[in-house]
Amino acid sequence: MLRIAGDPLHLCDGVSRRSFLQIGALGLGGIGLPQLLSAQQQSGTASSHKAVIMVFLAGGPPHQDMLDLKPDAPAEVRGEFNPIDTRVPGIQISELMPRVAGMMDKFAIIRSLVGAEGRHDSFECCTGHHFRGNQPQGGWPSLGSALGRLRGPVDPAVPPYVDLSHKMAHDPWNIKGAGFLGVSQSPFRPDGPSMANMTLSEVNSERLDARANLLAGLDRFRRRTDKELSAGPADSFTEQALGVLTSSRLVEALDLEREDPRVRARYGKDNPDVLGYSHDKGYQAMMSRFLQARRLVEAGARCVTCSFAHFDWHGNNFGNARKVVPLLDQGVAALVEDLHERGLEDDVTVLVWGEFGRTPKINARAGRDHWPSVHAALLAGGGMRTGQVIGATNGLAETAEDRPVHMQEVFATVYRNLGIDVAQTTIPDNNGRPQYLVERHDVIHELV
Repeated sequence: MLRIAGDPLHLCDGVSRRSFLQIGALGLGGIGLPQLLSAQQQSGTASSHKAVIMVFLAGGPPHQDMLDLKPDAPAEVRGEFNPIDTRVPGIQISELMPRVAGMMDKFAIIRSLVGAEGRHDSFECCTGHHFRGNQPQGGWPSLGSALGRLRGPVDPAVPPYVDLSHKMAHDPWNIKGAGFLGVSQSPFRPDGPSMANMTLSEVNSERLDARANLLAGLDRFRRRTDKELSAGPADSFTEQALGVLTSSRLVEALDLEREDPRVRARYGKDNPDVLGYSHDKGYQAMMSRFLQARRLVEAGARCVTCSFAHFDWHGNNFGNARKVVPLLDQGVAALVEDLHERGLEDDVTVLVWGEFGRTPKINARAGRDHWPSVHAALLAGGGMRTGQVIGATNGLAETAEDRPVHMQEVFATVYRNLGIDVAQTTIPDNNGRPQYLVERHDVIHELV
């Protein structure tokens, strides 16, 4: 919390500089914000602002019904949906995704994705590593945490790593954090305690007894503090911490009321009950998260993650797909269109994927079961060569028949888009040993 109280040291109406920043956890396990900012600055801030938006499709989306349809396969494999032509001749995707189809020149599809561990867990999609593998003490950091450690914040008032995902009932699906990098590189989560700590919760009621007085007092405090804080290193981080709390940059990025209504309409309306059970379990179709992600990277975030709905459809695969996939299609298409309109297509990489694929054969409950052998991913932006399909599966979409692409190659490519060479870059773990970001260093040459 932020407490305006303390011994008078002639800083601002008698407020002590040292007692001012009694800051809560900001979702980071209790670390003080000045210490957080100091830790993030260890590697400096990059001269350019590259960013990534990762959309995690919890549960494993059915690749055969979205990006890799097999219309000539037997009925028990091909399912109920038809392929449609896209903007790029020769590429077809599901009829449930007409908006992405109409912008296919701005997307790339990987149909031969391999390396999935087969766990219902976001770990591999967040870190690039197998959960069961040999992890360093503290665990592997997620992409956003590694990026924050290597590049630091673009703007001191905007955390480099923001997670917009809802809390999901199946805990392993929730987006991962900093691992051995520690709480200073944990994602900022706007829901719950994090945003509560962006407000002033303890203020002398006699002096600031109304919201207008509170805002005016805070404004006066900021102006005075800007003049009186010393230029020393410790005070520099305290000043940055004050900047996070008093700057409107982060809050405005999250406030969609400031967005053009026509742009908001393009993204569609939130549907917390898209699957009937999603609202209570956190598996919601929150279209606004796509727009918030775009606003956050514009504001200075380097990595934004968000989850979307729920795809573990062991039963009623086709009924669920008819509800969820068109909403995903709308949100992803709106996001990529927005990035292009704002000239961000070379700076922001978009990655949409889940932890594994689904079985080619439809089960007795009209569902598809877990299939880690192969799955698909959708990418855009990042200056990549889009308008293409990479790899191919066999006639039943069960194995990578041509150009298998490992999930770590996707990570290597995303890092490359962010200006980081995974073959040369390491981060020291808790024991001081340098750790590569991923073991496989090959990028997807078709994209770069």
